[in-house]
Amino acid sequence: MNKPPNKPPVNPMDLSKIRTYSLAGRKSKVCASDFGRPWKAGGRFDEFLDRLPAILGAADLRRVIDAIISAKKNKKPVIFAMGAHVIKVGLSPLIIDLMEKGIITAVVLNGAGIIHDFEIAFAGRTSEDVSAVLHGGDFGMAKETGEHLGCAISMAGEKNLGLGEAVGRYMTETSLPHLDDSIIARAFCLGVPVTVHVAMGTDIIHMHPGFDPAAAGAASHKDFRILASIVAGLSGGVFINAGSAVILPEVFLKAVSLAINLGHDISDITCVNLDFIRHYRPMTNVVGRPAQHGGIGISLVGHHEIMIPLIAAGVIEKLAS
Repeated sequence: MNKPPNKPPVNPMDLSKIRTYSLAGRKSKVCASDFGRPWKAGGRFDEFLDRLPAILGAADLRRVIDAIISAKKNKKPVIFAMGAHVIKVGLSPLIIDLMEKGIITAVVLNGAGIIHDFEIAFAGRTSEDVSAVLHGGDFGMAKETGEHLGCAISMAGEKNLGLGEAVGRYMTETSLPHLDDSIIARAFCLGVPVTVHVAMGTDIIHMHPGFDPAAAGAASHKDFRILASIVAGLSGGVFINAGSAVILPEVFLKAVSLAINLGHDISDITCVNLDFIRHYRPMTNVVGRPAQHGGIGISLVGHHEIMIPLIAAGVIEKLAS
């Protein structure tokens, strides 16, 4: 066994001459005044919000609520962009309620959104078990979904409609049995614009023989231009992306660029991302880039079925008070 090299020992650092300062003069990120306060039985929901810590996510939750309230009071847009998961975790009634109250002024969907919203309106249920049917070749082959949405897309082509308007009109005119639970149908009746942004090959109806890709593409492109017009007036308003990791953040960024290119000032905006984790694309295209020049970007991490009801209840309570 080799002997260790003959080196002088390393002396411990002498701490006797370090510089210190008074805690009283130091800037601190957390103060006791920011702490949460215990809940008291029988209190109101707005009191619950006020008792949350004024720190990190709790502070951001209140900022989102306040931004939505400000937009509502000042008659500015609140655009709610959502992946289909928001529908699949049972939040359609809450989105519908916020539209009816004039809080959500526009809805933005990916292609899956019209599928799950239609299936709820048609059958009162949605979201097949993919693992159970994939290897039998049955995944995505629900007859009624393909046929009815194919008819709605054909209507869009024939009447030069945006895809969101076409699906809402078709479902309403067809009088589907569960229309009260359809975001798209209710938005159509309320005059709330719904835009749908399709990526070819991502949705089950793209596999069906009655699907018209040309009509779907043209209708989705019209929806993009409709969204860009809404975004052009977004200054003072709020854009929320709930659960879309790629498609809708990309669409939003292009709509922002188009609006700015045509001379619209949208610097004073609040951009919010809601999801289980922080994905690169939403953090960049929603929270980061659009809010860099005078806007606010906020990311809230959590389950949609918890976070969205919290935000909705907070907005409704504070507007009522």
